[in-house]
Amino acid sequence: MFFRILRWIGLTLLAALALLVTTSCTMLGLNYASLDTANKPASVPAIDIDRLMTPEGRAEALEMLEDTLYGPWPEGLPVVISDWRIVNPDYLEGRGTLEELDITIGRGEGARTFQLVAAFPAAAMSNPLVLSQTFSSNCATFPGETVTSEDGDPCTARDYGAVVSFIVETLFGEYIAEAPVGLYFDEGFVYASFHAGDFIPDSAQRAPAALAGLGADVNPTSTLMAWAFAFSAAMDVLENDPRVDTRHTSIMGHSRHGKAALLAAAWDQRVEAVIAHQSGFAGASLSRSGTGERLDRMAKSYPHWLSPEAQGYARNPSTLPYDQHMLLALVAPRRLFLGNARRDVWSDPNSSFRAAQAASAMWTAMGVPGISGEDMRTFDPTDGIVWWLRPGGHSIVDDDVLAFLEFLKVRPGPAAVQPGGSAAVLPIAETPR
Repeated sequence: MFFRILRWIGLTLLAALALLVTTSCTMLGLNYASLDTANKPASVPAIDIDRLMTPEGRAEALEMLEDTLYGPWPEGLPVVISDWRIVNPDYLEGRGTLEELDITIGRGEGARTFQLVAAFPAAAMSNPLVLSQTFSSNCATFPGETVTSEDGDPCTARDYGAVVSFIVETLFGEYIAEAPVGLYFDEGFVYASFHAGDFIPDSAQRAPAALAGLGADVNPTSTLMAWAFAFSAAMDVLENDPRVDTRHTSIMGHSRHGKAALLAAAWDQRVEAVIAHQSGFAGASLSRSGTGERLDRMAKSYPHWLSPEAQGYARNPSTLPYDQHMLLALVAPRRLFLGNARRDVWSDPNSSFRAAQAASAMWTAMGVPGISGEDMRTFDPTDGIVWWLRPGGHSIVDDDVLAFLEFLKVRPGPAAVQPGGSAAVLPIAETPR
């Protein structure tokens, strides 16, 4: 009995610690995000759609992102890729294979290596891809599998941390750690993911040195930009694999990794579709918004997410030459899923919806649908910007994954922008399923 009491005391302390940690990315409480957007200010400044549709205008917009919040996209940063290793040839009771490889980014002693883990459906051949960036270690994402742990050895139950994972999943949803690979297999997708913290640690103390030591001519100066570049490096791995149809590459991330997914899509136009789930400030939510976490609070709590130059803008967002609707517009005409929840007030769903409405004009100008709903309750998985709002808080739950899949299964042809700004939608042959 004594040891049982000690065990429950320990679990309670762990739960309290987890709750404390969670306040860094979501405000705990009983508040609801407002659904009224009519009484809120419009997204400013207005996007010059015609200019943004030109190569020069796009380059100017990307430069603004680099010079303000995010720092440089590390063009030319060396990437070295190992061969695939079979982790489990009979993954999910023979439904596919589980494999991993090493990706090394950087040059010299500061180069950093992480593992990309991929689940390929049996007899996969030119299948669509879902590429995810995860909060949790690969051990937690693929529990029970001997993928490589952070210490370089095959994962064990110790690496998975069953008790802590149970607490985190209870707070943040079943799929905050473990990947629902079987559901992606059901729809014919290859699923691949990596733990972003294995590349650049999510630490204000350790991240700056890791970024500065990468050894390139231009290093990233924010973890968000580095993690975005890691998406691009992972796509380099998969684009020559015959089991993957790179015309249908979707990337996804939750919270801080949703921010990184948006940046990756802005710079790497190989991305066909983006899922930015509850990405919040420096993601889909307006920097000028005064509700929720706010940019200044985020920059103070997580200064390493942004470039050093961002601190001044975070204290006074009105000095930014753009707002986040421009970042969303840089994804057009590709498909964009913005996930939200009513109790996730910290991520400010209301301003995220207004940003989506303002950015929608870019999709329209390129000849494809933008966001169709006039209010925050509308979910249409066929839209160019798909808006998703559910009850609950900052988490990934069953309903989210089902909505992701509804979005991912819609694969329209790409828009071909014509001189003068008009666009025509061109058909693509359906991917073998």
